[in-house]
Amino acid sequence: MFTINQLINQERNFVSNPLLHFAGLPKFNEIKPEHVLPALDTLLSEGKQTIATLATSTDDPTWQNFALKLEDLDEKISRAWSQVSHMNSVVNSPELREAYNANLAKLTDFYSDLAQDERLYAKYRAIQNSPAFAKLNSAQQKIIDNEVRDFKLGGAELAPDQKARFKAINEELSKLAAKFEENVLDTTNEYALYVENTSELTGIPEDVLQTAKDAAVADKKAGYKFTLHFPSYIPVLQYVDNRSLRETLYRAYATRASEFGNIKFDNTPIITQLLKLRLESAQMLGFNNFSELSLATKMADTPKQVIEFLQTLANRAKPYAEQDMRELVAYASKLGIDDIQAWDVAYVSEKLREEKYAFSDLEIKQYFPEAKVMAGLFKVVETIFGVFVKKSNAPTWHKDAHFYEITDHGGKLIGQFYLDLYARNNKRGGAWMDDAITRRIVGDKLTTPVAYLTCNFSAPVGDKPALFTHDEVITMFHEFGHGLHHMLTQVNDYSVSGIKGVEWDAVELPSQFMENFCWEWDVLRHMTQHVDTGKQLPRELFDKMVAAKNFQAGMQTVRQIEFSLFDIKLHSEFNPNGTESSLDLIEQIRDQVAVVRPPKWNRFPNNFSHIFAGGYAAGYYSYKWAEVLSADAYSLFEENGVLSAEAGKKFWNEILAQGGSRPAMESFIAFRGREPNIDALLRHNGMNN
Repeated sequence: MFTINQLINQERNFVSNPLLHFAGLPKFNEIKPEHVLPALDTLLSEGKQTIATLATSTDDPTWQNFALKLEDLDEKISRAWSQVSHMNSVVNSPELREAYNANLAKLTDFYSDLAQDERLYAKYRAIQNSPAFAKLNSAQQKIIDNEVRDFKLGGAELAPDQKARFKAINEELSKLAAKFEENVLDTTNEYALYVENTSELTGIPEDVLQTAKDAAVADKKAGYKFTLHFPSYIPVLQYVDNRSLRETLYRAYATRASEFGNIKFDNTPIITQLLKLRLESAQMLGFNNFSELSLATKMADTPKQVIEFLQTLANRAKPYAEQDMRELVAYASKLGIDDIQAWDVAYVSEKLREEKYAFSDLEIKQYFPEAKVMAGLFKVVETIFGVFVKKSNAPTWHKDAHFYEITDHGGKLIGQFYLDLYARNNKRGGAWMDDAITRRIVGDKLTTPVAYLTCNFSAPVGDKPALFTHDEVITMFHEFGHGLHHMLTQVNDYSVSGIKGVEWDAVELPSQFMENFCWEWDVLRHMTQHVDTGKQLPRELFDKMVAAKNFQAGMQTVRQIEFSLFDIKLHSEFNPNGTESSLDLIEQIRDQVAVVRPPKWNRFPNNFSHIFAGGYAAGYYSYKWAEVLSADAYSLFEENGVLSAEAGKKFWNEILAQGGSRPAMESFIAFRGREPNIDALLRHNGMNN
C-alpha cells in the first residue's frame, strides 16, 4: 500500500503536472519534456498497485470489480502517453526525444509484465467461463474475449524463463522501432541542397520556389533550399527540367538511413535485428513465423491467404501496369530520355498527363485553397451523417494546429479533433490520425472522443493561402475518415470504442471510403475557388480529372502490391538468420510484379517506417484488403446517391458506430448485406475489362 507521504506526493504531481490532468482536454500549452518522467512514474506506480490489489483479491472476478478497473488503468496511462507520443512526432526536440525514449522503455516493461501476469489471465478466463458472461453487453464480451486472446499472445502461458526472454525481446523491439524512426527523421531533416543558379530550376512552380528561397534566407544562404520533406521533394521530382537535379534529390531520398550516409543513422542492422527478434517471439508462442502471429488479430487467416489475395490482384493489375509503362517509355523518348530511370518517372508522367488530358497538377492546385477544401470536407460529413463541424478553442502544441468540434442537430457534442496540416522541421513526415481521448462512460458521465489529424502539406506562401493538390485533398479526406471512425463511435466501453479493437486490415475501410467523394462533381465543385480569380473549378477541367483518374492505376497498384508482398513474405518466408538480405527479397518480388525498377543503390527497406517502426508489420497488405471493402461499401452510395443521408446513416450505424465491438466482417455484412467482392475496386481503378 502507499504511505501517507507517497499519497501526498502523488496528489501534488496530479495537481501540478499537465500530463496528469484528465478532467478535460490536454494542456498542450503547459507540457514540457521534464513533465514526462514524473507523470509516467506516478501512473505506473499507481498501476502496479492496482494490479497487485486485483491479482491478489479473493473475490470472484466480475466486469465491475476487475475488468473495468483494468480498463480505467489502461485509459489513464494511454491518454497521458498519447500526448507525449504525439508531441514527439509533431514538435520533436532533443529534450523531448530523450524523455520519450527513456520512458518508452518503462512503459514497454510495464505492459510486458501485465501481458504475462498469469493471475490476471486466470481471472479473465474465469469471467469468460462464468454464467455472468452472458449478461454482459456485446462490447464487454468482446473485450473479455480479446483480453484472453491477448494474454496468450503476450506470453502469459510461457514458462518463467521464457517469459523473461519474451519480455526482453519486446523491450528491445520497442527501442529498435523508435530508433528506426529517429534515423529516418534525422536523415530527412539534416539534408539540404542549396541551388544558386535559377537556370537549373526551370519548371518548378513559383510557390515552391518562393518557399525554397525563404528557407535559404532563413539559413542565411544564397539561392534556394531544397529538402527531402514532401512539399519540397515531390515538386522537384515532378516538375524540374534539370534531370541531374532530379537524380541528386532522388538519390538522397532513396538512400536515407542507409550505409550511403552517416553510418550512425544506418537502419540496415536494425532491420536485421528486428526481423530476428520478431521471428523468435513468434516461435516462442508456437507460431511458425511472425506473419502468423500478426494475423492472429486480423481479418485474414493465414499468410498464404494474404499472398494469394495479393497475387490475384497482381495478375489482374500487371497487364495494365505494363501498358502504362510502355506508354511512359515511349513518351520519355519524345522528351529525349531514352533510358528512363526512377527519378524520371514522376517528371515524364506529369508531362504525359498534361499532354494526354490537357491539365497539370499545378493548374488544379490553384483551385484548392485550404479554407475552401476544409469547408467542402465538412459539408460532405454534415450532409451524409447529419452532424455539424465547427472551429473551437483549445491549447495546441504549435501555432499552426487548430481545434474543432462535431455536434448533432441539437448542438450536443459528439466528438472533437486537432488539425495540424503543414510540413515543418522536427515533424514526422506523412499523414496520420491518432486517438487523444476515447469515448466511454464512467459512472453516468460520457467522455467525448478526441482525435489528432496530422498532415504534411505546403504552408501558405506570402499573402496567399495554403493550396492543396488534388492528391492532398484525397489525403485529407482519408485521414478524416479515420477520425470519423474514432469520433462517431457509439460504443461506451473503452477497449473496443472507436478504432480500438478494430482488426488492423479493416481499419482503413472508413478512410479509403471517404476518398471516393473527392471524385464526385457535386462534392468537389463546392470546395474549389481559384486563388486569383475566385472562380469555381470548371466542369470541363473536372471532366479531364475524372478521365485521368485511372492514369497509371496499373503502375500504382503493382507498386502497392510490391510493398505488401515484401512485407508479408519478409515476415513469413524470409530467414533473417540466413545469407540473403531484405534487399535480395525485394528484388525477387520486383522480378514478379514491378514495372518500374529502382537502381540497385535504392534502399527502400531502410526507410519503410510503416513495417519497421509503425503498426503495419505483416500488415501492409491491409491497404489493399481494406480498399476492396471500401470500394464495395461506397457502391451502396453510388446506387442510392453519393450524398445519401440514408446510406450515410446505415454506414454510421453499422460501421463507424460499432468500433471494435464486433468482428469487422460482421459489420460489413450488416452494412452491405453480403460479403465483399473485388469487382468494385477493379471498376474504380479502370481494370475491369
